[in-house]
Amino acid sequence: MNIFGRVRHRPSPTWRQATDRAFSLIDDGRYEDAGALLTRAADLEPWLSESWYNLALLHKFRHDWGQARIAGLRAVALLDRPVGAPDWWNLGIAATALQDWPLARRAWQAYGLRMPSGTASRSGEESVRLPLGSAAVRLSPEGEAEVVWGRRLDPARVEVLSIPLPSSGRRWGEVVLHDGVPHGERATEDSGSGSGSGAVYPVFDEIELWAPSPVPTWLVLLEAATEADRDALERLAAEAGYAAEDWSSSVRLLCRTCSESRMPTDDGASATRDPHDQGEPGHPGHLSHLSQQGAGLRWTPERECGVAAPAALVRGLLDGWVADSPDTRDWRDLEEVC
Repeated sequence: MNIFGRVRHRPSPTWRQATDRAFSLIDDGRYEDAGALLTRAADLEPWLSESWYNLALLHKFRHDWGQARIAGLRAVALLDRPVGAPDWWNLGIAATALQDWPLARRAWQAYGLRMPSGTASRSGEESVRLPLGSAAVRLSPEGEAEVVWGRRLDPARVEVLSIPLPSSGRRWGEVVLHDGVPHGERATEDSGSGSGSGAVYPVFDEIELWAPSPVPTWLVLLEAATEADRDALERLAAEAGYAAEDWSSSVRLLCRTCSESRMPTDDGASATRDPHDQGEPGHPGHLSHLSQQGAGLRWTPERECGVAAPAALVRGLLDGWVADSPDTRDWRDLEEVC
């Protein structure tokens, strides 16, 4: 096949050696050294789309979105197949990071996604909006990773709808840029069917924060006599346009292997056997991933709760919750944590 007057051919052994070595360096976090080798590979084989795809991938790892866009455009210009190439997906991520909406739309369409009409942004361009339902996203995947729930705004962005723990440095309502290949799944049970089958959601790795949230995260200790009392606070926060989350029941510690596999969600209603549970029924072992409620233990009135709300509202929200049932509810030790 002729491309720009040149005949496509297999890459040379030198190209392969440089590329293989570069990806070994990338695995070690040595991006500068890897970049030198991938640049050399592109000089050796400038007619190969793979040369520029690899460079674009490296720039994505470095969050150098301008260079990722340049290399990505060169990669797609040399493709020998029109639809579905991962080169287009990475280009779409770079364009989304840069808010280059015309290019993002072109990239997703070239990958094979059907794009609806968007909404006009302040610059007059149409922002990409392709609602893809719910998903989970792994915040800080290279550090103290945390998987939270969110709403996919398009193929590369998730709006965080859980209240992340303060260790993540993320807030409720933030939008994060995420990678395209899922690492793990979360399965929910279909409580209506009784069959135990339900929806399965992918877990994407966060790349970086795309849009921050002005809403702070608070930690508060609740006294909630029943689950209904706890639920009432979460409902009250949602009605006010914010969120509350019972971290005592929603947070589980998972090993990396389990986090990146298909794990059932633990909402306290499941009796699913935990693969790490070495205990007896109703008495989980020390490696169990089940919450106390999911393990069938009694309700504990004292709860650690995360609240996402403005400083001017949070105390009134908690006081209003208590006022609705003062005999069964109380709160103390409110602290802003993120």
